[in-house]
Amino acid sequence: MRACENWRVNLRTAAVFPQGSGTLSAPLLQCRRHLDVVAPSSLTASSSDGRHHELIAADLQWCHERHLIALELLLTIAMDPESPTLSQQKPQKYVYADLLNPETYGQHAVQTASNVCFGFFVLAVLTFTAIAVSYQPGDPWLESNKSVIELMTVGGNATFKPDETVITTAEDTVPLSSGLPPAINSSEVDAEVAQAVKNGPCEVQGPINCSLPGVLFAVEKFNLQTFRSVDFYGYRTPVRGSADNECDVAWKYRSDKDGSPRMYRDFRRYVLAFRDTCDYEVKSMGDWHSGINARPTKMPRSNPGFEVGVDTIGDGLINTTESAFHTGKYLYYERGGDYCKPMAQYIWSLLCAMGEARYLNRTFVMDLDVCLPASDNYKGEDHQGNEPHKDFRFYYDFEHLRQNLAVIDQAQFLRAWRSWDSAHSKRKLGVLEVDVKTTPMDLMSQRSPIIKRTFRESVPNNYWYRVCEGEAEKVIKRPWELLWKSRRIDDIVLAICGKMGWDYDVVHVVRGDRINNKELWPNLDEDTSPEAIARKLDDTVAQGRNVYIATNEREEDYFDKLRGKWRISILDDFKELWSEGSEWYKETTELNGGKPVEFDGYMRVEVDTEVLYKAKKRIETFNDLTKDCKLGVGAC
Repeated sequence: MRACENWRVNLRTAAVFPQGSGTLSAPLLQCRRHLDVVAPSSLTASSSDGRHHELIAADLQWCHERHLIALELLLTIAMDPESPTLSQQKPQKYVYADLLNPETYGQHAVQTASNVCFGFFVLAVLTFTAIAVSYQPGDPWLESNKSVIELMTVGGNATFKPDETVITTAEDTVPLSSGLPPAINSSEVDAEVAQAVKNGPCEVQGPINCSLPGVLFAVEKFNLQTFRSVDFYGYRTPVRGSADNECDVAWKYRSDKDGSPRMYRDFRRYVLAFRDTCDYEVKSMGDWHSGINARPTKMPRSNPGFEVGVDTIGDGLINTTESAFHTGKYLYYERGGDYCKPMAQYIWSLLCAMGEARYLNRTFVMDLDVCLPASDNYKGEDHQGNEPHKDFRFYYDFEHLRQNLAVIDQAQFLRAWRSWDSAHSKRKLGVLEVDVKTTPMDLMSQRSPIIKRTFRESVPNNYWYRVCEGEAEKVIKRPWELLWKSRRIDDIVLAICGKMGWDYDVVHVVRGDRINNKELWPNLDEDTSPEAIARKLDDTVAQGRNVYIATNEREEDYFDKLRGKWRISILDDFKELWSEGSEWYKETTELNGGKPVEFDGYMRVEVDTEVLYKAKKRIETFNDLTKDCKLGVGAC
């Protein structure tokens, strides 16, 4: 007990502890050690020693209380800046004492929670910054190659399944960037009419003189009032029609919804009369291309000018000289697994190849031979080996493509290549063969005249579009703006629009094989029946209006029940535009080496698409006619 007594004296009398905590802790530990030893043995003694037991218990309680007091004093010493042991003992003793103090538990809990929250915040900021720095934008049409492929493939086998009822090209989506000459406006025409009335004769006898300015002004004013969806850019001098009061007039125009700068011609027959107000008025107008006396003569390609391209199509093959061929650099794609796949996949891969050619600044060797699969064939049959293949120029504007990208027909290229090598056996053109494992970036420094890409592996590594995947996706940009529909297709579209007076609405009716798949489209067949369509038209389209039905329904009389209230038209109502004797028939036959060309299913969809885009009002199958999802149940 002497240790405890000594510690009591030191604790009561000491004001400071010059030796830090040693003066305090040594007696305390001795006291505790003594009590721990004495107390158990004393407690087992006889009851006569009860007083002694009480003293021991009191000492234990007293030591415990003084232990806590000592800890508080230690904290005071640690916080004293004048303490001689502060630099050595402050961090350890302060933390230890603070943690044992119940009054600081809440403070530490709040501080720990705030540190954890701040840590999560910093981690989130760093993660967002890393994503923002590493993000790369996608393709020009707002989708990356990977995203588009995943959208259009099944099971990763690259069998594309896009919407085959609509074919969208650059003139439908890419804004017109090049300037156009100002279109004729009503203010100009009104001023011209007033001037003609002022200076012209007020009495007319006999046949109408179609060459008078007043006749042309009357036709211009009539066209502006009749064709409000058309921009007019020029007229030729009217000529006499088949009667004294008829004049045939040709004019140049384009649709105000067309994304391309291409101009077109129409020539119509007008019946005119001279009014008491000393001006002419149009009594009636003929159908599309009815003014045969004003039909423009097609200009030869040797006479370039503004008019060229309006009445002619310059997509013929251009022969190259031997010297020009020898000095060129070419990118040649061997035929791969995309051949005879759906046209959507063919175009996706073709644009990849053209994008690489532009990136490498090489002439693209283009195979104009197109194999049409059953999915794009109106007959629903795959291409047979003994059937002639189609020409790219039947579907797309090769002239526009060639004006914006260096291309050469593959057949011409192979002939010129063989001719050069046979004539220059010691100076044959160098050829570098590569496969999809070689990236476009690896080829930038290559000087070989011909780079030939081979596709001899199994699916899907034999698809052209694999070249534009991975790191190449960041540098190869597909030139979507080069893809326009053929002018021959557009001629049919404009004829249909013209026959409907450029004032019509469209119902896009999707049926085909979908109506037989009740699991994916349970309501489509009923919702696209003539009765259902009639109910929709009653709510949205006035009776008597022109209504064009763009559809893949193959029964020609399927929509006949709708022809009473509205002036219904479908594509087959205009067969004369592609049948034997038509301009389309003559030009495609000539392009095909004298063999007639079938107006196939892909061409039909192209025409329907363009008529659809030029309509004043559009009613779609999905969302408008049916609640079924476009891609099937659960895919809305």
